[in-house]
Amino acid sequence: MTRTERLLKLLQILRSHRLPVSGQTLAAELGVSLRTLYRDIATLQGQGADIHGEPGIGYLLKPGYLLPTLMFTQEELAALLLGLRWVERRTDPALRQAAQNVQGKLRAVLGAEAQAQLEKTPLFAGPAPSTSDDGATARALREAIGDECKVLIDYTDEAGTLSRRTLRPIALGYFDGFQMLAAWCELRNDFRHFRLERISACTRSSERFSGQGGWLLAQWQAYNRQRGIVAQPTQ
Repeated sequence: MTRTERLLKLLQILRSHRLPVSGQTLAAELGVSLRTLYRDIATLQGQGADIHGEPGIGYLLKPGYLLPTLMFTQEELAALLLGLRWVERRTDPALRQAAQNVQGKLRAVLGAEAQAQLEKTPLFAGPAPSTSDDGATARALREAIGDECKVLIDYTDEAGTLSRRTLRPIALGYFDGFQMLAAWCELRNDFRHFRLERISACTRSSERFSGQGGWLLAQWQAYNRQRGIVAQPTQ
């Protein structure tokens, strides 16, 4: 167990008790000496944990304290960095830049031990297959999803038929070589899926579907589960 993992476990133990816990009990659960436990308590207090108590009396973590967001186990750091690397290699420019920014912030605030783990993470995302989408459509759709705003698109299906659709966009999926939009299509009065490279025009509508985004997302997920299908582009 690394020190970061031990500190996280110590916080979890303290959070599970409503009454003071003796140092001997905490040290036994962690498998460390009392001296090490006292150092760990001091470290957590220095990081902002509102831990009351002292040797011989017991320790209590006051309610309302949130676990530090930058305390990760080795596997959690690996998963986080792999995800960021995937986003950096496989998505549009805005998300790629965001992934790079997050990595920079992590390196700036992580402790020395966690930084070393981060730098040694041997997990990488491969390059994405080429795609014709320049990222502008994906970004516009992400913003429309977040704002619960309808969009108007010109879409060419697999057969080459062009149509204009009014959509309530609800989710974006990133696949090898293409990106997929899930939306409620007002033309079909049903859920439909659209490959972004087949969208020749995308315009934000003045109409919104405020308060419906979360409900539509849940209905779309149930729609797919009931049919046992993976999202396919609309016809």
